[in-house]
Amino acid sequence: MEELIILPKELKKKLDLNEDLFLLDVRNPNEYEIAKIQNSKLIPLPQLESRLHELPKDKEIIVYCHHGKRSIEATKILKENGFPKVKSLVGGIDVWSRFIDGSIAQY
Repeated sequence: MEELIILPKELKKKLDLNEDLFLLDVRNPNEYEIAKIQNSKLIPLPQLESRLHELPKDKEIIVYCHHGKRSIEATKILKENGFPKVKSLVGGIDVWSRFIDGSIAQY
């Protein structure tokens, strides 16, 4: 089975190389206001299934949330709906802000 996760350092490398990927944040709007990865799109998990049309099927989609639980759920939903290249960011924005980008607020 294809790996459905991506480590923060792997995502950082992809971003540094300007790979054509889509960052999807599935947290709530109030969380997104506190901390987000640049150029990510917010679609809260409860709205995901009704907003699938907003997502590209031809790009790799990296999903993240606060710690990783919601993004794993979102990854499963996307896979079930025909999105072939989807991964969940291990540790979410929490690990990203601690180890990759210290300018992002922790909460």
